Amino acid sequence: MKTLVAIVAMGLVLAGCATGRLSSAERLELYRAHAGPPQPSMRYFGSLNGWTELGDSALAVWTRPSEAYLIELRGPCYGLSYATAIGLTSQTGQVSSRFDRVLVRDPNHGPSVPCFIGAIRPLDVKALRSSEQEMRQAQVQEREAGQTPPAE
Repeated sequence: MKTLVAIVAMGLVLAGCATGRLSSAERLELYRAHAGPPQPSMRYFGSLNGWTELGDSALAVWTRPSEAYLIELRGPCYGLSYATAIGLTSQTGQVSSRFDRVLVRDPNHGPSVPCFIGAIRPLDVKALRSSEQEMRQAQVQEREAGQTPPAE
């Protein structure tokens, strides 16, 4: 089943390569293809190494350069697609899918908006980076194939 998901995600990704940039939905499918099963919580010690919005109802967060999670929200999260920063609520070094929230921070729109976490899934960061590298190579090859040789 995971192979089928990866094939479908790669098809979406390659379709996105034709336009030069992946949509949020295409990126979400790529991340889902490299995510493990849902787990009740994740380790979190107060700071993130990075984050990526994946539409208005999902994001990826890096707790360390080699450790990341796909967080799917219970519904749309206002402002996530253009947020300048996010935060996570936590209890004793853990973010729980049952109790914690993503806080969207945007200095232009007032206080943080809480978005409830629906699922936390660990990401296979190594495989994800490999797929992203393959996508970049496919984009380069596509651009090179589209170039015409100079006239003599």
